[in-house]
Amino acid sequence: MLDSILTSSDAVYGTTTTVSVGTFLICLAVSLVLGFGMSVVYMLTHKKEGFVQSYAVTLIMLPPIVCVLLMLINFIGGIAIAGIFGLTRYRSVAADPKDIGYVFMAMAIGVVTGMGYVLYAVIFFAVMAIVLYVLNMINYAAPKSSDMTLKISVPENLNFQGLFDAVLNKYCTSWKLRRVKTTNFGSMFDCIYAIQLPNNVEQKKMIDELRTLNGNMTITLTLFKYDDKIYEK
Repeated sequence: MLDSILTSSDAVYGTTTTVSVGTFLICLAVSLVLGFGMSVVYMLTHKKEGFVQSYAVTLIMLPPIVCVLLMLINFIGGIAIAGIFGLTRYRSVAADPKDIGYVFMAMAIGVVTGMGYVLYAVIFFAVMAIVLYVLNMINYAAPKSSDMTLKISVPENLNFQGLFDAVLNKYCTSWKLRRVKTTNFGSMFDCIYAIQLPNNVEQKKMIDELRTLNGNMTITLTLFKYDDKIYEK
């Protein structure tokens, strides 16, 4: 009786697929455990930059969801899976391109377990988890410098042209003046630079030298990914 409840029919091709209770529970449990493992790997590899709780929970949810869809849907199974991938690509915003890879890995685990290849899913997760953790530990492909935005406030009576060139040449790999705008009713200028700063540079020393040149006015140094927010102000 219970097995008949877990029977999926395809009205187009007239086929019927029955999934036993034991098989369903095993695949569901394995996909859930591997999803939790994906979440743990995500948190371990995002300690430095910080991880998002909702994203970690989503990685736990995705494998069992995809697994159930693939096990119990016949004809529209492929369309349903493609729709999920489409929603993930176009409806969600990932802070890091690497995060998109975690989503697709979680879905791949769900697909493999949903097809019944539980052992392959475990092997796939184990290999990828080890690779991701090792790459994170050795800081693979990490840049030697960071793209940053430097905003220097200058009084209106101070000529800013070429004023900071020597300091920027000393500390930055490259730099470019991107924008100059007046603030505080025209009594001040904000000079906004796009700079490339080596990771081993002492930022405080650079800021201290700049402060001696701009009359100890405000200086803001931020990562380049927040550049748009600065330009909106």
